[in-house]
Amino acid sequence: MFSIVHSFALFGIEGRIVAVEADLRWAVPGIDIVGLPDGAVKEARERARVAIRNSGFDFPMERILVNLAPADIRKEGASYDLPIAAAILAASEQISQESLKNLLILGELNLSGEVKPVKGVLSAIGTALEAGFTRFLVPSANMAEARILASQGVMGLNHLGQIKDVLEGNLVISGERRDEFVNLSPLFLAEEEVDMADIKGHHRLKRAMEVAAAGGHHLFLFGPPGSGKTMAARRLPGLLPDLAREEALMVTRIYSAAGLFHPQGLLRRPGFRAPHHTASSEGVIGGGKNPRPGEVSLAHGGVLFLDEAPEFKKSLLQTLREPIEQQRVTISRANGSVWFPASFQLVLAANPCPCGNLGRKESTCHCAAREIYRYWQRLGGALLDRIDIRVPLSPTSPEELIGEKGESTEIIRQRVNRVVDIQARRYEGLGFKRNARLPPGMVDRFCILDKESRSVFTEAIKKMGLSSRACHSVLKLARTIADLDNSQMILKYHLLEAVQHRRYGDGDYYWSFG
Repeated sequence: MFSIVHSFALFGIEGRIVAVEADLRWAVPGIDIVGLPDGAVKEARERARVAIRNSGFDFPMERILVNLAPADIRKEGASYDLPIAAAILAASEQISQESLKNLLILGELNLSGEVKPVKGVLSAIGTALEAGFTRFLVPSANMAEARILASQGVMGLNHLGQIKDVLEGNLVISGERRDEFVNLSPLFLAEEEVDMADIKGHHRLKRAMEVAAAGGHHLFLFGPPGSGKTMAARRLPGLLPDLAREEALMVTRIYSAAGLFHPQGLLRRPGFRAPHHTASSEGVIGGGKNPRPGEVSLAHGGVLFLDEAPEFKKSLLQTLREPIEQQRVTISRANGSVWFPASFQLVLAANPCPCGNLGRKESTCHCAAREIYRYWQRLGGALLDRIDIRVPLSPTSPEELIGEKGESTEIIRQRVNRVVDIQARRYEGLGFKRNARLPPGMVDRFCILDKESRSVFTEAIKKMGLSSRACHSVLKLARTIADLDNSQMILKYHLLEAVQHRRYGDGDYYWSFG
């Protein structure tokens, strides 16, 4: 007796359809699983055996061979429990083989037969739809996720004992479809709790954040402890526009692959990720034995905040250069490569020196010049060269702290949304949407300077000794500032503001800012 069902093997945010074949023959009773299973998949034979018995079915007393095809790719995780159990039940004729046709099955089983949610369901549904599948059996907790892509044909299961009735249409487990959902990732802060109006004073900082949000530019904040660096960084996501549906699908797919998907549906708002400086390279960039998305991928479409940036390992900071440039992370292993999207806005925060007192009028810095030099050197010039906006901060004065609040996040976001729409129309069909992503070969085409601006640009670049990348950075910043001003041409004062946002951090130090 033979049966076949289909499941899914997840690799990165993609994967392949896996055929789960079960064959029963007269021999010493037992289950053998072949097809390059990992430890969790091998253990599925015991979970399936007990779950079948505890769900009111008869466990076959024949020798059972389960094959996971194709055999040349490794099968990992507990999502094969339910398809293996379904294949055994079909091979023993306890459920109909006909009911398993054109059906993808995912689910983990506990010993009582309860079906538990699994990760990667969104990727599985997307791959299955491309392969022509029209029916999907998933844990009831994953139904909202599955229905993001498959509006029809999704069946939910709470317990293995329900599988026959569900497949035959005698039992329908309802699940609400919700694809409008605000991101509730673990480090996300609700916008109503973090408003730009809470930032008192710091007019230059608030302007820099508006420019960064409007053009997608990276941001570097530095100053003594208590000057508002973290407070500002946590408010940047609120200024960003909602994710487009394609972006929202990709972000949701990443969270699904990481096992962080929220059961209510599609993630529509940009996320905020803030790893601790003790995080490993695999935790930030991604990787591991079974590659998982790191913080740079979980921040896709949102903000990656590195507080106390010089405290991160220098090697880890330098690995950020590739995802900043390529907007993706590729992880290579002996058995193949996987990739994860990583298009994010980077916000770095740092103290002026190891003790944090440099630049404070009422405090004394006890750090030696060499210590301060080494502290700043940890960031590396190559990474800082990719940061468009640098903002020195000092603590807010008491008068400003008790003063009136400024503009709210909602008011600023309206201006940002208008500029984002301008950029989307300007770059339509070119493969990018924001000024910060403008390729070097197109800078001259879209960053047009008048005669006076050309003269100012040339003089400023010579005085500051900027690299070619930094020159393009200034022009792209000026393009965003001109867009905020509703100007097609980059004028002198747009360029001067862009230079001011860029001037710090290229070889100078906090005490020389003046």
